[in-house]
Amino acid sequence: MDNSTWDVIIIGGGPAGSTTAALLSEKGRRVLVLEKEKFPRYHVGESMMPFCWHTLDKLGLAGKMDEIGFQQKHSVQFVTPDGVVSKPFYFFQHDEHVSAVTWQVERQVFDQMLVDKARENGAEVREEHKVSDVVRNDAGRVVGVVAAGPCGEKREFLAPLVVDASGRDCLIASKNKWRNRDPELNKIAIWTYYEGAMRDPGLDAGSTTVAYVPEKGWFWYIPMRNNRVSVGIVAARDYLYRESRDPAGIMAREAEENEWVKDHLAPGKQVGEYWVTGEYSYRSNYCAEDGVLLVGDAFAFLDPVFSSGVFLALKSGELAAEAIDAALSNDDTSATQFESYGKDLCTAIERMRKVVYAFYHEDFSFGKLVKRHPDLRPALTDLLVGNIFIDQFDALFEGMSEICELPEELPYGNRVKTSSDTLVSP
Repeated sequence: MDNSTWDVIIIGGGPAGSTTAALLSEKGRRVLVLEKEKFPRYHVGESMMPFCWHTLDKLGLAGKMDEIGFQQKHSVQFVTPDGVVSKPFYFFQHDEHVSAVTWQVERQVFDQMLVDKARENGAEVREEHKVSDVVRNDAGRVVGVVAAGPCGEKREFLAPLVVDASGRDCLIASKNKWRNRDPELNKIAIWTYYEGAMRDPGLDAGSTTVAYVPEKGWFWYIPMRNNRVSVGIVAARDYLYRESRDPAGIMAREAEENEWVKDHLAPGKQVGEYWVTGEYSYRSNYCAEDGVLLVGDAFAFLDPVFSSGVFLALKSGELAAEAIDAALSNDDTSATQFESYGKDLCTAIERMRKVVYAFYHEDFSFGKLVKRHPDLRPALTDLLVGNIFIDQFDALFEGMSEICELPEELPYGNRVKTSSDTLVSP
């Protein structure tokens, strides 16, 4: 057993865990982060939503993004299979705030910056420490974790609160069978990197491009610094695997289905390996139980299409730090202390989820929506930039529902697991 005294133990040093750790440590809380890998390490998810700026600013890191030299991103654009490019959603046309310029990042560099900030603020970060389970007291309440260090030795680490920021490992949700896949978003993604691929001129050189292929599949095209582009294809499993499971062959085949992608990749050279992931849309039944809070991908992941993953990781870490600090001040880390956290986070996720469902619907397009309702463009852009914690989307969703059916809100995630093993809605 580790006899050190911690206020909070955080499982995972990715964006959600490091943000939570940095902000809590800044408040004087004693924080231990246990990260299974040795940083820097590879991770996908390079495109930032503009509203990431606000959490980065709170961390004191917004200015460092340009110091590092990440590729600036001014807009998102959409491309039809025959190569017709939409009018870009320029973020500065919606809001001239400094956050209108965001970035495309190498996650190994970005994540290292965040974990370094957590250390700088006073958190203790132990890398190559893999958490295998939680520790419960006689009453069943979580009071710590079990982790193995670099040499494989296991020990217990105890604290009033454990934060699960384990990413897609979903340590606590998986162990407790809380993880539920989204009913419809059963896509897979295949991606790789190119050097020397074409970039659009001027402000569009760093734009994220969403390029459609048949069956509501789509490419992401993310220009990064050092002449590198992240390229991925997302679609239903049956569509992508209809002829082969070879990722290189699938990517090459699908690139032929979109003229813009085909032309932009032509001068480039594929580098590194191909990556594949599937069935990545899920949410935990609960956001918390007594002594435990879930943040980032350990709680939920929606879909890669609007780059919401890193944004929700950062924002959930920010919201979690505020809720945890209040709980510690109240000397109460029971699940009920985090009901508002779960409600606010799930409300925002559900707003984005509606737009994701619409995106994949065969009858929907943003062009069709804006042509019918030009006045809805600002609200739509708010969603695309990450301004999703405000109450101004009823008219947008009403307009979208004229074109396609929107999903009912999921009846879980915004609830906490109490000691009596009942579900309590916030």
